[in-house]
Amino acid sequence: MRRLFVLPLCVMALAIQSTAETRQARNPELTYYADAYADHYGVPRALVHAIIAQESNWNPHALSNKGAAGLMQLMPATAEVYLVRNRFSVTENLSGGIQYLADLMTEFRGEMRLAVAAYYCGSRHIARQGLNYRNPDVVSYVEAVRHRYQLELHEQADRDIPMPGKGQ
Repeated sequence: MRRLFVLPLCVMALAIQSTAETRQARNPELTYYADAYADHYGVPRALVHAIIAQESNWNPHALSNKGAAGLMQLMPATAEVYLVRNRFSVTENLSGGIQYLADLMTEFRGEMRLAVAAYYCGSRHIARQGLNYRNPDVVSYVEAVRHRYQLELHEQADRDIPMPGKGQ
């Protein structure tokens, strides 16, 4: 019976360690700007954090083999639409990427799964397919972002819980 508890405990320990490592590696300045732009464009901070973590793992110099660049992995055409001249500039990349995400959230009437899917592969395909999209890469991406989003929400809740004896 004890063996049944060992595996889940190991998995939880690895998840906590992984989350802690990501949190420690995250630059507070990047988080500040991501939060500021998320608030400005009305996109949930946790969603922005989840997409950045999935896209670039918070690396402002990330470059994909398809040409996406920066924290939010903007493609050249998307960057051009959102007036991003330097896709490796933290503020320009975040501003353009989060504004794009906000537009997708509006286009898909707040349906996060569709907005995230469209962020990954473009809105035309997702607009036609809706929640019936079947591309395994898109489904995998949306699931990964959903998982990271859940972790971010838990981390935010943990930060918001007042500690006993601290300002009460």
